[in-house]
Amino acid sequence: MIIPHLWFDKEAKEAARFYASAFPKGKVTSVSRIYDTPSGDCDVVEFEIYGQPFMAISAGPLFKVNPSISFFVNLDPLLVKYARKHLDRLWAKLSQGGQALMPLDKYPFSERYGWIQDRFGVSWQLMLTDPKGDRRPFIVPSLLFVGPNVGRAEEAATFYRSVFKKSKKGLVARHPKGQGPDKEGTVMFMDFQLDGTWFGAMDSAHDHKFSFNEAVSLMIPRKTQKEIDYYWEKLSAVPEAEQCGWLKDKFGVSWQVTPADMGKMLKGSKAQVKRVTEAFLSMKKFDLNRLKAAYLGK
Repeated sequence: MIIPHLWFDKEAKEAARFYASAFPKGKVTSVSRIYDTPSGDCDVVEFEIYGQPFMAISAGPLFKVNPSISFFVNLDPLLVKYARKHLDRLWAKLSQGGQALMPLDKYPFSERYGWIQDRFGVSWQLMLTDPKGDRRPFIVPSLLFVGPNVGRAEEAATFYRSVFKKSKKGLVARHPKGQGPDKEGTVMFMDFQLDGTWFGAMDSAHDHKFSFNEAVSLMIPRKTQKEIDYYWEKLSAVPEAEQCGWLKDKFGVSWQVTPADMGKMLKGSKAQVKRVTEAFLSMKKFDLNRLKAAYLGK
């Protein structure tokens, strides 16, 4: 499974608790701290929404979340009782201090849909889904290809499916003629599955003032150094962005290739966490043996 990771200035714990209370089957699963980073001591929070894990960190004002990566919330009447009522209630909660990017209304693709950026900057696309359509998870991360990347959504989906061994195609809907500024044939919406996680992708030629950045990254937990090496080699395309397990691909999307037991290492004693943090701050790609040695004090 691929885990969305959210970067906040100081609000990770507050945001995670808000999401856990706002969404169905939401819960905070872990709160820990890493020490002596360039941003000082940082809170690290793990939470879930309807079985989809997230991670969040409070690590200073270096990156700001924007709508380039948003999260579809599929309110399927077959999965969620009173789905429309849940949708409206969730919209009201996310709207508090937030901003509507597309108003909650009826659209050709959904009886009830809206795109909201909440008070923490995270974007959610709430949709009442057609129970006769293809089933999708409650949460689906979605990539918006804009600016220099517009028209590359399908290329990106094909590339990602080639990297992840467990992958498959989903549906594709294209922009029709006369829907300027979007070019005919570019992707209005498509989805695809990577490593058991569904993703959406869209092209938009409108004048957006944002692009992909590190504020929303995608974590790939892996058990072996061989797997870490594989994903690092396949995905990393911006050498200057490589740091502490982070990389950027050729589309500008940020990924983290991490040891599967990194969470365990960062929940040890304060001395263990300090040693592990000191070790990974000096790394670009993670060295699993060095991290384990730091955790064990060797």
